[in-house]
Amino acid sequence: MSIFPRMAKIKLRFETPEISDVCGELLKQLQNNSIEIKKDSRIGIAVGSRGIHKIHEMVRVVIKFLQEKGAQPIIIPAMGSHGGATAAGQKEVLAGYGISEEEMGVPVQASMETICVGYINKNIPVYFDKVASEMDGIILMNRVKPHTDYHAEYESGLMKQMAIGLGNHKGAQNIHSYGIYGLQKLIPESACLILEKMPVIMGIAIVENANDRTAEIHVLNAKEIPEKEPELLKKAKELMPYIPFTDIDLLVVEETGKNISGVGIDPNITGRTFIRFGKDEGHINLRRIVCLDLTPESHGNALGIGIVDVIPRRLYDKVDFEVTYANVITSGFLERGFTPIVQENDYKAMEVALQCCGRKITPENARILQIKNTLQLEEMFVSVPLLKEIRCDISWEKVEEFSYQFSGEGELLNLLKS
Repeated sequence: MSIFPRMAKIKLRFETPEISDVCGELLKQLQNNSIEIKKDSRIGIAVGSRGIHKIHEMVRVVIKFLQEKGAQPIIIPAMGSHGGATAAGQKEVLAGYGISEEEMGVPVQASMETICVGYINKNIPVYFDKVASEMDGIILMNRVKPHTDYHAEYESGLMKQMAIGLGNHKGAQNIHSYGIYGLQKLIPESACLILEKMPVIMGIAIVENANDRTAEIHVLNAKEIPEKEPELLKKAKELMPYIPFTDIDLLVVEETGKNISGVGIDPNITGRTFIRFGKDEGHINLRRIVCLDLTPESHGNALGIGIVDVIPRRLYDKVDFEVTYANVITSGFLERGFTPIVQENDYKAMEVALQCCGRKITPENARILQIKNTLQLEEMFVSVPLLKEIRCDISWEKVEEFSYQFSGEGELLNLLKS
C-alpha cells in the first residue's frame, strides 16, 4: 500500500513589483549617470555565476553603452572558486548564460591570477583579480540578496563580488578560512580597501522579486556602493518568497543548482543552513529533504547537496565531485558537500525519506511539500493533510487535486513546470 497522500496544486500570490523593460531601464540609468567614460579606455565588466534574470541582455546593454562612449569593454568572470576554480571553467559557466565572446562580441578574459591589494586588520591580505586590476575602469554587476551562510549589513551583492568574486580562488579561500567572521566582517573591510585601491567606477545592483524577476535596478558610482547596498538588501529581503508552512515531514525539491542559489537550495527559504559551527534559522520544522535533479547550468557543481537527506541516482550521476569539492573546500563548510543517502529512483528516495522522518507516516497524516526550486515558489504541490495548515497571512488558491504517479523506472511524473 502506498504511503503517499493525495496532493493539491496551489498558487501563491506574493508581492511582485517588476520592471517591464529591464534593458530600457538599465540604459536610461547608465545614460543619466555622471560617471565619465574616457575614449579608448579598457573597461572590465565583472559578471558572476548566478542565474540572474536576463543577465545576458543586461550585459549587452552595458557593452553597447561603453562602445558608444568609445571605450573597449572586456568581460571578467567574478565568481571566486566557482567553475572548478579554473579560468576555463569560469568561462564555461558564463557561456551557459549566453555570455561568451561569440555571443557578446567582446573578449572574455578569465584568469585565476591575483594581486595583493593591501592588508586589513594589520596582517590579513586582500586579493584581487590581476586582469581586473589592469583595467582603466571596472563595472560590477550583481544581484543584491540575502546570503545563504550568514546575515549582516552586507550579504550577497556588489561588496561581496569585489571581495570574493574578484578575489578569485585565492581571495575567496582566504576570507572563507575565517568562517562566519570572515564573511560578516572581512568582506566589507576588503571591499572598502578595493574601492580605495582598484579602478572600480560603477556598480549595477539588481534586486529581484518573489518570482525571480527584476524588481529594481540601481546604477551606483563607486562611492555610493557601501552606503546604498544595505538598503537594497533590506528591500530584497522584503520581496523574497517564502514557504507558508511551519511543520513539514518531507520537502521534495525538483532541482538544485548554482544558478538557483549559492548552495543550490537556499537556506533563507528552507531554514536549513547546515553549517556545523552555526545554527539553522529554525522558522520551519523540516524533517527530511529529497532533491531530484541538478540543473545543467551548474556544470556538475553540487555544492549544498549535503543539505539534502536523500537523492535518486540520476542526481548523483550528474555530480562532478572535483568541481564540487573545489567550491566546498574553499567555502570551509565541508558538511555542505557530504553525499546524501542515494536511492535508485525518485520513488525509493521519497519513500525512504518518509520512513525516516521520526513519526509514523500514513496517507492520512503525511505533510509533504513539493517545489520546483527555492527561487520559484509561486506554484507548489501540497499534500491534502498539510494544506489545512497553510499560513493565514498569504493569499492563495487551490488549482487541482491529484495522486502521485511514477514511471516504470520509478521516476516522478508529477512535476511543476518552469
